[in-house]
Amino acid sequence: MQLVRQKEEMIGKGGRQARMVLAVLLVAAIVSACATEPAGTPEPGGQRAAAPPAGQEQAYRQGPARDLAGYAEQLRRAQTVRVAAAKKWGLAQPPLAAPPPPAVKPKITTRKGFGAGRGLPPVFTTVPVEEKVVFLTMDDGAEKDPRLLRMMTELGIPYSAFLSNYLVRENYGYFERMQARGVSLHNHTLNHRYMPGLSYAQQKHEICGMQTVLQKRYGKRPRLFRPPYGNYNADTLRAARSCGIKAVPLWAAEAFPDRMEWREWDRDLHPGDIILTHFRGKKQWKGTMPDMIRRVMKTVTAKGYAVARLEDYL
Repeated sequence: MQLVRQKEEMIGKGGRQARMVLAVLLVAAIVSACATEPAGTPEPGGQRAAAPPAGQEQAYRQGPARDLAGYAEQLRRAQTVRVAAAKKWGLAQPPLAAPPPPAVKPKITTRKGFGAGRGLPPVFTTVPVEEKVVFLTMDDGAEKDPRLLRMMTELGIPYSAFLSNYLVRENYGYFERMQARGVSLHNHTLNHRYMPGLSYAQQKHEICGMQTVLQKRYGKRPRLFRPPYGNYNADTLRAARSCGIKAVPLWAAEAFPDRMEWREWDRDLHPGDIILTHFRGKKQWKGTMPDMIRRVMKTVTAKGYAVARLEDYL
């Protein structure tokens, strides 16, 4: 029995020593990876580049020191890639890493003054969170710049697209590639008409018709809807509800290649703000879509915010 106890004590000490080595290596890995910017850039679809490969999380937590050393090397390489991508796309620093998605999604309520009746989908401009995250959304689908796809993928910036069929139908494949990179595609009506000027039946056709297009082309009827120009009435929301819409996100700020515009009086970002921009190019803007991304990311990062994936919070 004495020999057994001695052996158990030796094993216990060895285990503690191994855990101490692992802890030291982990701290070193994190310090090294964060030397210039926080590690763990979110990849398209909300994944984090610093995470262990799928199915190996337990191995990294309980595996030998060499596994953790490999993890540290993965962190360093990911940071190197992030810095290189930021330099390539003209950013002074990489985008800040968003925190993990919330285990419990925040309760979304209608913003004061934006409601149109009980039981209708909530209309809001900001998601109620305390962390310094914002959400990037793009409307309509007019410009189909392949550089945007590469830029957002290489920088790991999540975003959501609200599409109108009269613009996307000329190139459904562009948005298929976008969806394949983890971007969620949502409803912005068939023809981008001024909704309060239409009858209930016409509004339902615009919204439900786009639901059908999105399901046919991209395999899913979305839960989110944004009315064109941000204009709606009670019929809009009733029609949206009948088409399976659960929420109507508007925006708190709008991004252009040369400026930001603000809804709030303080002209600033706030935790959970939704940022609107559009699929536009030099024909409509003083710049390209990559120019617009540089503008919005310069603003967001300088204010200490990370861009998170909207669908993880709704």
